[in-house]
Amino acid sequence: MTEQILLVEKRDGIATLTLNRPDAMNALSRALRQAIVQTFKTLRDDPDAGVLILTGAGRAFCAGLDLKELGSSTPDDTESAVAGGDVVQAVASFGRPIIGAINGFAITGGFELALACDVLIASTAARFADTHARVGVMPGWGLSQKLSRAVGVYRAKEVSLTGNYLSAEQAADWGLVNRVVAPEELLPACRQLAKDMLSCVPEVMLAYKRIIDDGYARSLAEGLAIEARASREQTRALTPETLAARRTGVQQRGREQTRGK
Repeated sequence: MTEQILLVEKRDGIATLTLNRPDAMNALSRALRQAIVQTFKTLRDDPDAGVLILTGAGRAFCAGLDLKELGSSTPDDTESAVAGGDVVQAVASFGRPIIGAINGFAITGGFELALACDVLIASTAARFADTHARVGVMPGWGLSQKLSRAVGVYRAKEVSLTGNYLSAEQAADWGLVNRVVAPEELLPACRQLAKDMLSCVPEVMLAYKRIIDDGYARSLAEGLAIEARASREQTRALTPETLAARRTGVQQRGREQTRGK
């Protein structure tokens, strides 16, 4: 039986996608790219996939494009794979929160795949690298623009113009990942974060993600206008009774979290 190259598990409203080519460090072969794109399309309206966790099997999150496969491809196929960005576009258009569980190496195209997620939790074994300049190709999936916005232009240049590896701890210090946990705690931590997201008002949580993404791609003034429009539209649907009930729930949760510290 042929082994599945992309594993999908759905439980408690959370879908976990695992890139499953561990012997190839989960390199993005043509087949794996197609599987990712199709799976994201399938899960887009699935009520059992309110939040998605993306991770990799073995010692890598993703080593980027499958260079061995590309070495036997036509120039047109290579250009399409490098510049197409179909995988990143599928992730970006998903609409629901995506948590990247970075279990190991996230290199070049794998780094770009990580940057397409909404939140990144890294294990202590995670390593990030942008080897575009070393391989001799230009990025086509957004890394040159997203990384500088995440960590600052000077740090981004250090990473991309050297090809040097960035440790999980350094990535956390630079604000690239939300936090670093032990390998055995990675998926439990991501699942707990996903549950916290699912406990919010669903339509507001999704709209909030959307206005953050839309505003981040524009100027501050444009982003504030986007927020104002969304706020007016959502406020019209509120009733005093609904707001009071939600406020009580928020207060109760705050007391429980405070007692837990």
